[in-house]
Amino acid sequence: ADMAQRLAQRIATQAPQLFSAAVAYGKPRLATFWYYAKVELAPPTPAEIPRAIDSIKGLIRSFQSGRLAQLTVREALRNGLVATEVLMWFYIGEIIGKRGLIGYNV
Repeated sequence: ADMAQRLAQRIATQAPQLFSAAVAYGKPRLATFWYYAKVELAPPTPAEIPRAIDSIKGLIRSFQSGRLAQLTVREALRNGLVATEVLMWFYIGEIIGKRGLIGYNV
């Protein structure tokens, strides 16, 4: 009990220092996160939509021609991770939209 009390007292006296250290550590990382979040999570501009459509058409053409079978493991893994990320964003959007993990309120 005495040891727990000393530990609690020590944490209470050093809490402001720990908090300021955590803020100092996190501030530049949070600034970097917000910088990239603004760029990467922004909706596409009207100029980017035709490029995305052309990219999808190219993917379909490569699938039909069999070029997809010639992918390296690294490219296939990268494509799989991108597809997984897109699906996860879709699922997160669905969860936010229905305001719950299970079903819609009808």
